Amino acid sequence: MKIPSGKTLLATALLVIATASTALAEVGTLQKVDVNQGAVLQSQGALLLDVREVDEHVQEHAPGSILIPLGQLQQRLNEIDGYRNRPVAVICRSGSRSAQALKVLERAGFSAAVNVEGGMIAWKKAGLPIRSGAAVR
Repeated sequence: MKIPSGKTLLATALLVIATASTALAEVGTLQKVDVNQGAVLQSQGALLLDVREVDEHVQEHAPGSILIPLGQLQQRLNEIDGYRNRPVAVICRSGSRSAQALKVLERAGFSAAVNVEGGMIAWKKAGLPIRSGAAVR
């Protein structure tokens, strides 16, 4: 059975809209920035949230970052509630845990959270500032 061209156009348009909506939803669920963009965001007032473990943070961390290990993030969201509608750049060692943390933040309603790709490995490689010592928070 041959579909008239008007219906074909409509069906094609609906398929394109559905595909575009799905792609936009996927982009919205996992925003990524590189370390330089993460540093710029932080300099503009974004929270730089480190989700590594305490010992990793003590060894080296980005100055001004706030430590909440991934395993504690859900229980400690109230500590960063003021950033619910403000930029949050999430960093870990390589970008994997921060991607997981981003999902936790998005489910909790944090609307402007991004994953810092490459994590502290890329941060250090880019020559961005690093400190060592006691963890913040």
